Amino acid sequence: MHSRCIWQQGEHNAFTDLIAWQGALWCVFREAADHVSGDGMCRLLRSQDQGASWQAVACIVDPQADLRDPKFSLHPDGRLLINGVAALHDKSAGSHQSFICASSDGINWSAPQPIGDINYWLWRISWQQDTAYALAYHVKRPTLSRLYSADATLKFTPLQDIYQGSYANENHLLFLEANDVICLLRRDPEPGLLGRSSAPYSDWQWTTLSARIGGPTWLKLPDQRVVACVRLYDDRVRTGLCGINLLSGELTEWLTLPSGGDCSYAGMVLQDDKLLISYYSSHESKTAIYFAAVALSELPAA
Repeated sequence: MHSRCIWQQGEHNAFTDLIAWQGALWCVFREAADHVSGDGMCRLLRSQDQGASWQAVACIVDPQADLRDPKFSLHPDGRLLINGVAALHDKSAGSHQSFICASSDGINWSAPQPIGDINYWLWRISWQQDTAYALAYHVKRPTLSRLYSADATLKFTPLQDIYQGSYANENHLLFLEANDVICLLRRDPEPGLLGRSSAPYSDWQWTTLSARIGGPTWLKLPDQRVVACVRLYDDRVRTGLCGINLLSGELTEWLTLPSGGDCSYAGMVLQDDKLLISYYSSHESKTAIYFAAVALSELPAA
C-alpha cells in the first residue's frame, strides 16, 4: 500500500470522493476554515498520470451557503455530476438544501441546483441504468431515512421512508445483479446497518453490523466480495478498509490506512489490479487530503 498527501492548502480539507472519467482521476472535497464553518466550497483535483501528480482545476462556490460532502456520479449522457448539501446561511425556510451540478469537461460547472426537499440530505447518488437513487435523512428528524429517485431530468421525488429508528444518516447504495440493492448505513452511536431490497425497493431487511462506522463507501471486487472504506471508532478513530459479510453483517478490518483523528470519508475506484482511494485525515498535522493505492493482492484471500 502506498499513501501520500495530495492537498493541504486549505485550513480544513475533508469529505472526499474519487472517480475515473475521461481518461483521468478526479478527486472532489470540501475546503473551508473548519470542520463546521460557513465558507465551505467544493475543490476539484485532476490527475492525468494515475495519481502520481494532481492539479487543482475547479472550485464550486455558493455565497449563500456552506457546501458540504460532495459526491460524484455519472449521468447516462456522460456528464460528470456532483451532489452534496448546502448548509444555508439564511435558515428562515430551512437549514439544508441538497444540490446537484453538472459538467462536460470537469472544469466548467453548472451552478448548484436544488434537489429533493428542504432539510432532507440526499447523501450519495447511485445509478441503476437510467434511474438515479439517493437515500436521504432529515436533518431535523434524524430518525427518518427517505429513498428518492430521479430520471435523466434529475428531478428527485420521494419513493418512501425505508428506515425509522436511531440516528441513521450517511449511506451508500450499491446495486447488484437482478436489480437487488444493498445499503451501508451509518447510525450514531450504535453500530451501522446493512440493508437489502429488491425492486421496487419498498421492502427492506436490515442487519446490524458488528461495528460502528462513519463516512461509508463500498464497491464490489472481481471475486464478488464487497470492500468498504469507513471510519472506525473502536480502540482509536481511523480509516479502515473492511470486508463485510453480507449475510451476517460481520465487519472485518482488512487494512488500516495511515490516518487518525478527524478522518475518513473516502472515495474508491477499482482500476486493473489496484484499489485507488481518496480520503482525509489529521494524523500528520491539519486535516489534509490523501490518495492511496492498494494492490488487490494485499487484501485477504477469499
